[in-house]
Amino acid sequence: MTSDVSAGSGAGVWSPVRSGPRLLMLHLLSRRIPVALLGFVVCGLALHVSAQLGWIPSSGLVSRLVPLTIEAVAAVLLATSMRSPFGEPEDGTGRRIVYLRGLAIVLTGAAAFGALMAGATGTTLAQGNWAVLRDTAGLTGIALLSAAAFGGSFSWIAPLAYLIVAQQAINAAWTTPWLWPARPAHDRGAALCAALVLAAGIVVVTLRGTREPKSD
Repeated sequence: MTSDVSAGSGAGVWSPVRSGPRLLMLHLLSRRIPVALLGFVVCGLALHVSAQLGWIPSSGLVSRLVPLTIEAVAAVLLATSMRSPFGEPEDGTGRRIVYLRGLAIVLTGAAAFGALMAGATGTTLAQGNWAVLRDTAGLTGIALLSAAAFGGSFSWIAPLAYLIVAQQAINAAWTTPWLWPARPAHDRGAALCAALVLAAGIVVVTLRGTREPKSD
């Protein structure tokens, strides 16, 4: 009888080991993850080809803005892919949705970083590969926060605003680490700020999801 009770009590408990992979796959397929993955590849190729063909100069404002724009596109693709096709009702499906969101962000983010780092390999970007990783991380955090505030379809709003401010920061040589694109590639403060913004974006979207209309 004890074994029956134990079996019955465990029947309704979600096991990440048994159900996790299948639920994660279904979760990813319900989003725009395949489109985002293709977009990451295109962004990586765009970064590599632009550098190889000399469209990205070795110094100056353009040398920073072209990679930043490509990185921002990848960040927006990632944030947009976190949009729920079911809208707010998805939040009532239980705690497992939090795990699925978190895993989806981490896996999709790893794909985005990998594609851009691969695109930067073998190039002579002004600040090197480390700046690509740092800037992409920060922009991804901004895009995720934008998705949480305005909705997945409007995740581009905050990254675009940040790029405009970053352009001024690069021109004027501002020193605040919160505008990390204007800082040297190995600036620890800038890297820390980018990492904090990324962490904030991951936590907010994992716990709350993106803001979507109730009609969805």
